[in-house]
Amino acid sequence: MITDARALRQDHVPQELHHREGKIDEISSALKPVSNDDPGEDILIHGKSGTGKTTIAKYVLDHLKRETLDVEWGYTNCISNASKTDILYSLLRDTDRGADLRKEGTSASTFLDRLQEIDGQFVAILDEVDVVDDMTTLLSLYELSNVTMVLICVDEDRLFRDLDIRVDSRLRSAQKVELDPYDNDELADILWGRAEAGLEFGAINDKTINYIADIAAGDARLAIALLRQSARYVEDTDIEDRITVGVVNRIADDAKADIATRYVEKLSTHQRILYEIIADAGEISGGDLHSKYEHRATEPKGKSMRRKYLQSMSREDLIEKEGEGRGRRYRLIDH
Repeated sequence: MITDARALRQDHVPQELHHREGKIDEISSALKPVSNDDPGEDILIHGKSGTGKTTIAKYVLDHLKRETLDVEWGYTNCISNASKTDILYSLLRDTDRGADLRKEGTSASTFLDRLQEIDGQFVAILDEVDVVDDMTTLLSLYELSNVTMVLICVDEDRLFRDLDIRVDSRLRSAQKVELDPYDNDELADILWGRAEAGLEFGAINDKTINYIADIAAGDARLAIALLRQSARYVEDTDIEDRITVGVVNRIADDAKADIATRYVEKLSTHQRILYEIIADAGEISGGDLHSKYEHRATEPKGKSMRRKYLQSMSREDLIEKEGEGRGRRYRLIDH
């Protein structure tokens, strides 16, 4: 049934991106100076999970690189790479300038020098930027004359609320691009594009596509996970020979669990410590959580940083919190 598994993966960037034409134009216009070897406008892409923020950023940069000789771009997910060194190393890894450098033992200034030495312009995509440990990382990138930043987050207001005043004053001028959730018809078009690229003809019909779009409720990430898990189920069992509504219902919980698992796999060391403490306890008070974290972590992060980590995990439905202040409790969401 599956003819090209890549088309069913969440991180796959399709050849055509439907229903984002206006937003593509906004991002492309902001980056247009890069094609003339000038820095573009820094961009902040924000919107709910599953609105295609990462996909649209990579899509535009892929097209820009094909059209322009002297432009490089790098991507980092700040959930996995939260420290300044981690971010800079990850960005350089997508170029040929950092092949001889090791992350351990190399200073952030060395990574910054290598970025500055890149011939032409460099565009840095920082995903989940609201959980960056050291926000001066953004200031350091901003000050490089050949670097343009594309920042991605869910909540613009929360991002700016936590920014250092020096960083805030510079990023306020960034081009803001907000992505709204897809409607059902738009999600159905996206699913058909994935199905036609990755599945045998006749593997799914309109009724099932529309059903997936309906239960995904605007979340393209969930819709694609439902399609992927459904195809895998049909391929691995002899119960059905195509994807039906019944198949989708059977695997719906597995698709949601798969999204959660993939997110957990991205967690950096300190985020994972917090997550594992909550997972081991099932439910825990805020005070006990912080106490256990401080005991377990070698170099504990400050409480404000921990709160950002916990907010991010809550937003992704890994954990839920209840109560305020000393009465706050955290529990694992069972997928």
